[in-house]
Amino acid sequence: MDAMDEIVREFVVESYENLDQLDSDLVALEGDAGSRSLLSSVFRTIHTIKGTSGFLGFGSLEGVTHVGESLLAELRDGKREMTQRTTDVLLTMVDAVRELLRSIESTGAEGDLDTTAVVASIQAVLDGTEAPETAVAEAPVEPAPVDEAPADEAPAEKPKPAPVLPGRKADAPLPAKPAAASSAPEPAASEPAAEEAPVRSATESSIRVDVEVLDALMRHVGELVLARNAMTSLAADIDDPALVHATQRLALIATELQQGVMKTRMQPIDNVWSKVPRMVRDISASLGRQVRLDMIGKETELDRGVLEAIKDPLTHLIRNAIDHGIESPEQRTAAGKPTQGVLTLRAFHQGGQVVIEISDDGKGIDPQAIAAKAVERGLRSAADVADLAPQDVFQLLFLPGFSTAEQVTHVSGRGVGMDVVKTKVDAIGGVVDVQSTVGVGTTWRLRIPLTLAIMPALTVECASETYAIPQINLLELLAIDDKQTGVEYVGEAPVFRLRGRLLPLVDLRDVLGRTPRESLVGAVIAVMHADGGRFGLLVDHVRNTEEIVAKPIAAAVKGIGLYAGATLLGDGSVTLILDIPAVARRALELQEAIGDDRDAVATSTGETEQMLIVSVGEDRQVAMPMGAVTRLERFPMEVLERVSGSLVMQYRERITPVVDLAQVLGLGSTFREELAVVVCQRGDRSVALVADEVVDIVECAIADRSEVSGYGLLGSIIVRGRVTELLDLEATVRDADSAFYDVQDAELVGAGSEH
Repeated sequence: MDAMDEIVREFVVESYENLDQLDSDLVALEGDAGSRSLLSSVFRTIHTIKGTSGFLGFGSLEGVTHVGESLLAELRDGKREMTQRTTDVLLTMVDAVRELLRSIESTGAEGDLDTTAVVASIQAVLDGTEAPETAVAEAPVEPAPVDEAPADEAPAEKPKPAPVLPGRKADAPLPAKPAAASSAPEPAASEPAAEEAPVRSATESSIRVDVEVLDALMRHVGELVLARNAMTSLAADIDDPALVHATQRLALIATELQQGVMKTRMQPIDNVWSKVPRMVRDISASLGRQVRLDMIGKETELDRGVLEAIKDPLTHLIRNAIDHGIESPEQRTAAGKPTQGVLTLRAFHQGGQVVIEISDDGKGIDPQAIAAKAVERGLRSAADVADLAPQDVFQLLFLPGFSTAEQVTHVSGRGVGMDVVKTKVDAIGGVVDVQSTVGVGTTWRLRIPLTLAIMPALTVECASETYAIPQINLLELLAIDDKQTGVEYVGEAPVFRLRGRLLPLVDLRDVLGRTPRESLVGAVIAVMHADGGRFGLLVDHVRNTEEIVAKPIAAAVKGIGLYAGATLLGDGSVTLILDIPAVARRALELQEAIGDDRDAVATSTGETEQMLIVSVGEDRQVAMPMGAVTRLERFPMEVLERVSGSLVMQYRERITPVVDLAQVLGLGSTFREELAVVVCQRGDRSVALVADEVVDIVECAIADRSEVSGYGLLGSIIVRGRVTELLDLEATVRDADSAFYDVQDAELVGAGSEH
């Protein structure tokens, strides 16, 4: 590649970058037409492209940017105001420039693209006349430079003919990237000298590196990490101070090199978001919607591989939020909302991951309508969806076949292609979920890893095999002693009481289909979090923590659905990496199977019922049906507030009525530093019951119930040698919220559901 070809390539690359920013700046100018910083930025960008294209002999490109520059000069100098028509023609100019750049990139020339219509439309705005059609046609018309300038501008320079370029010597002085813009004369009404700053994309302190070079460098660093792990393992087995010292030095250098390479691959999410303002404007205009875009956390950085992977899911979610979430101005007015809807993009780091939220203040998702459509399309039976909590119903949106045009029109206008979104996010080890309130809005939340290349992991043993667990999913490790302290059983399912909360336990042996464990003694609980919940993964032993390099696995192994990849450990052994979200889903299936068996037994005998036991006061225990409990929480006493004499608390952004069980039992007000809160939910209504402690979850013989009762009680039973009072839950909840049972006729939302 000769020097001139390199200059053209650099010009195209930088112009593409500037055009992305230009789209965003022009849309922003509609809402802030008086911003001199935005106007100056846009003017400098167009001026740079015009000047360099003139030097390189691209006449059509120079012509369209010249007339655009003239319009921008009048805007910048306050001679005209930014209007929708002005924005439209300037965005059309950007599209025309982008088409010309594509032709230059592929063929080295502008080709036969006709820009006369675009130039005429911009000139019409300058002249105050009606704009002609602004389509970029592909008719073979000879590009002509613009020879006339507005009265307030100096005549524009004419482009140098292209035939001059091939004869130019490679060692002749050449302009440096867009700095060549200085070869083009400034308009007469030039901006103040203070604003003549260098173009933001041209900096002498940076260089461009081909993406393939970075990818290759990352692969080599990955292999170096594996070699470092092997050396560390070898040094641990050989008592040689010199080897230990050399290994420590190698580890330090490898770590610093790894961090340096990772920094070169980290890019702000704004690189993806820069195209969103234009997309939002175009979609909302075509649909007749009014949408304001708020972007928070644009500086949040991710590995470029992850950024590439989330482009399509983000684009799809944003399009759906505008198309099917935010209502028309008429509908919003009728609903008492401002005519302008708000779409919010938010990105932030949390727990070693990046969380991306796409929120709208639209009509929300109707869970009942979604459940009905799932039954109608045969994706779920009526019995399957009858007892689903709203959060579980939302998961139906991700089912293949649920996302059809009919679904968009007749249900809630959501879900088109959501199975594809979930598949792509799952492929990079991420999680996507949704929260929505009818009439208020919807939030789609993506939790994704910072990078896909190198990750810290915990190696564990199970059934004589070694597996790697990504530390991003690991919260803590617990050992089960010979007394099995903390381990309890709900039916046949083991749970662990962790700091007052019951943690469901799942044996990795069961998930993998290995020989069942004879005893829990000596096992290790890895407390994991995935898909918004927590569970304890039982393993035999914990080996080590080390950084691993994820390698792809065969399709047959990947198809099992439990493994995210493979890695090479320091001792040279190949180990499978567990896909923790997949393990969590498999664990949930196992728990549901156990629950189904237990429910079947209870139904056939009619003698037992699962009850939640809580303590109230110094010597009182109260039992309530576990099936009526949605969630168990712990909060400080300060969360309680009073409204018109009644207790309430702010729970999940809602004002929730509170019932103090001590007062129900006639014990009066009780001071507690920390509250054990039992949440009951039906639809979008919740009631919180306050106790001192959660004692246990047990199977009780209903036939042994005593009829001796009092206010708020149904009687009493004996639980592990103690008399325990049965709470009249329905009456207690109805006293707190008289409309609670009017939401639906089904049972209270089941335990463990999400609000």
